[in-house]
Amino acid sequence: MSVTLSAIAVFCGSRFGHNPLYRQAAQETGQTLAEHGLRLIYGGGAHGLMGVVADATLRAGGKVTGVIPDFLESREKMHEGVAELIVVDSMHVRKQIMFARADAFWILPGGFGTFDEMMEILTWKQLGQHGKPIILVNIDRWADNVIAMLDAAVEQGFAEPVARAMIQTVPDIQTALAFSQPQDVLRKVPAGQL
Repeated sequence: MSVTLSAIAVFCGSRFGHNPLYRQAAQETGQTLAEHGLRLIYGGGAHGLMGVVADATLRAGGKVTGVIPDFLESREKMHEGVAELIVVDSMHVRKQIMFARADAFWILPGGFGTFDEMMEILTWKQLGQHGKPIILVNIDRWADNVIAMLDAAVEQGFAEPVARAMIQTVPDIQTALAFSQPQDVLRKVPAGQL
């Protein structure tokens, strides 16, 4: 079964971070998605890098789906400009919907919530639940420590190199786009290699 790339889930911060290159990359992400006719699937917030990605996508004429738990309404402020905003009752349901609607996943700079989303989608791939591309966009080396942690898990015997290879690291948005073509078939990792 062939898969067409039509939607990208972007995981990123509900804050801006200190480096102005993060905001620039978020703007480029939204513009790139819109220019290539790719729907943005994201966390539904109006603040931080999440809001920047959504605003840039909308400004460039792109389509956006936001998914946000109702209890985050006061903390992250729901994006009122998003035509398709799905309000759910838990973080788990949020991630399930984002997973189901996306053909690939881009991880941009963010904090603990971004790390949680990245690790869950990576774990699901390791367990053979999907074969969708996962791209860690290492803007100005923000993710060096995350990459080191993943590599350490392999070095210390807690993960196999084949599992580590399920997440690609790229330096910028254009490279992320090039690496985002979905696999034609679900690739399962043999149980002994998990």
